[in-house]
Amino acid sequence: MARSDQRVAIVGLGYVGLPLLVEFGRTRNVIGFDLSVQRVVEISKGYDRTGEVEEQYLLAVMDNLTITHNIADLSDANIFIVAVPTPIDESNRPDMTYLLEASRLVGSVLKSGDIVVYESTVYPGATEEDCVSVLSEVSGLKYLEGEDSSIEGYYCGYSPERINPGDRVRRLPDIVKITSGSTPLAASVIDDLYREIIIAGTYRAPSIRVAEAAKVIENVQRDVNIALVNELAIIFNHLGIDTESVLEAAGTKWNFQPFRPGLVGGHCIGIDPYYLKHKAQSVGYHPEIISAVRRLNDSMGSYVVAQLVKAMTRRGIALEGARILVLGLAFKENCPDLRNSRVVDIVAELNEFSCRVDVYDPWVSVQEAEVELGISPVEAPDEQSYDAIVIAVAHREFREMGAESIRAFGKPNHILYDLKYVLAKSEADLRL
Repeated sequence: MARSDQRVAIVGLGYVGLPLLVEFGRTRNVIGFDLSVQRVVEISKGYDRTGEVEEQYLLAVMDNLTITHNIADLSDANIFIVAVPTPIDESNRPDMTYLLEASRLVGSVLKSGDIVVYESTVYPGATEEDCVSVLSEVSGLKYLEGEDSSIEGYYCGYSPERINPGDRVRRLPDIVKITSGSTPLAASVIDDLYREIIIAGTYRAPSIRVAEAAKVIENVQRDVNIALVNELAIIFNHLGIDTESVLEAAGTKWNFQPFRPGLVGGHCIGIDPYYLKHKAQSVGYHPEIISAVRRLNDSMGSYVVAQLVKAMTRRGIALEGARILVLGLAFKENCPDLRNSRVVDIVAELNEFSCRVDVYDPWVSVQEAEVELGISPVEAPDEQSYDAIVIAVAHREFREMGAESIRAFGKPNHILYDLKYVLAKSEADLRL
């Protein structure tokens, strides 16, 4: 498929899809599709609520974009890039609803010779075992794979997203992109396509399953490393040793990895291991390390609250009715992303102790927090009103406040718990 014949469509315009749309839009006409009418209207006006694409960059390529929620507008495309969420359900099992619905949608406009590329994080085999069956059923077309040189049929590929929300240094073009295709021809076309926008270059995996596996273990590895330092933090707290001081000392060796303890949320590290665990169990293997890591990291909210409760009790601060200020609700610093935020675990635990919890986060949408998490952040904290303050997210606004301004929210006798090492050791009462 020559470049002049390629008509690209991005299906799903969230944290992953919109940056793709803008980068492709710099050099070619491209279709952006999202089921959310509100999202389509906002993007058409140059506004990205995720904060990943600034207005000036979005407006600069607008003439090359067709942004739509109308399925019929996808009919002109022959390369579809699917970038929709792949969350987990309440039982921590993969929820493929969005991915399969997107596959049905694409299948309804799929033509012979078309290519469908998936970017959503999945378990190895999902593209060809789950998505392809939907595409073939809806389109009535043959899936072309291996050395198949049939004239009629469609191709698939997998190129996992590597977006780091809130990162202004490592942007989409600056991160090496893994690519793969169902046939050598498809793999070549897909790799060439991404090379147009990825300055850092691409890496062509030998198969779709290898590309899927490579993506999912990126975050499994990070999950394991964070769990290790979380456990170390718990041990050092029992020993009365400051964890950050230990990590700084150990970090003087060239090969010591600079992981820090904390809550593990978001749409990657806290989700992807469950996808691999699910697949492993489906073939009869129970992953011991991945399971243990998930249990430990998912329990950190409870541990944080237990530490805070002990500190308050030692200070003679009554728990029932105590006012607690939690600074930060997004899953990570300097971004509005609420997906799988584990700050909710701290809020829920404190509510169990009949505390009155205020959450303040200058980055997040109050309406979105209410809808997605059932939490209503305050517009501003009250001065001299809180029995305890928890710095849960290291937003730059909190760093700029400094200890004195943050403590101004507390009563004369209060506890300041710094989970993210925003302050110096001497400035906080507790650190993880």
